[in-house]
Amino acid sequence: MVSFYLMLIAAYLIGAIPTGILLTRLSGAADIRKSGSGNIGATNVYRVAGKKLGILTLVGDALKGAIPVLAAMQLPGLAPAHIGVVAVAAFLGHCYPVYLGFKGGKGVATALGIFLVLCPLAVLGAFAIFAVLLWKWRYVSLGSIAAAAAIPLLIYFIDGRLAMVATTLFISLIVIWRHRQNITRLLNGSENRFKA
Repeated sequence: MVSFYLMLIAAYLIGAIPTGILLTRLSGAADIRKSGSGNIGATNVYRVAGKKLGILTLVGDALKGAIPVLAAMQLPGLAPAHIGVVAVAAFLGHCYPVYLGFKGGKGVATALGIFLVLCPLAVLGAFAIFAVLLWKWRYVSLGSIAAAAAIPLLIYFIDGRLAMVATTLFISLIVIWRHRQNITRLLNGSENRFKA
């Protein structure tokens, strides 16, 4: 079990790497925490520093979720519940990174990486929901919230394992909670629309 606890620590520290900040600093762009929405995730990087860095941030944040889960799956004897805890550790690392005083992103891309490993078919369904809502109303936040709300149900019907459903539900609830300001702006009509 020592290897499992080491994996938990590694998962959190990997998840806590602030991809968006590192990429924008290396490119000489403005500090994204002081620009746009102030969020360190891919959407704000896209708006502040451009399409290329936004996409790279999305990929990097997704890998922070995928890599620890893939690594956990290689450890012998780990039950689905243990793998789920590793996934949660990586996700919480992104949302509450020690490197940034526990002030991180909203977790959508990191959750995406986790779910791509745990249940890629469910991700297809959630992405379809996200894409339709983004196309119809041009709100990234609305699509993200709806996809987060849907994916526990999708994983329940596709996978069915209690540990995976519980992991997904926990992560999804945190994603929605971290979008609470976006929900307020959506309700009062002041949320920013996505511009390609």
